[in-house]
Amino acid sequence: MKKWKSHKHNRRRRRETWWKIVTTTGDRDVVDKCHFTSESARILIGEIMGSNRDLENIKQNINDVQNKMKNIIDVLGRI
Repeated sequence: MKKWKSHKHNRRRRRETWWKIVTTTGDRDVVDKCHFTSESARILIGEIMGSNRDLENIKQNINDVQNKMKNIIDVLGRI
């Protein structure tokens, strides 16, 4: 499960908001979009792609269950 947590820090009199991505594999800190680095962007893109893949798998599983339920209803309707 992924959660976003906001952390505010004062560095050199400049306020920055840090976002922590809490995942099952570990935590990653990222900064506001104006402070993104290539590495933080890659991390976020990877997280989004992983989440998208997970959602597609869930969607497919739901479709499979719905098809099985339709088949069961059809069989029960014939009895």
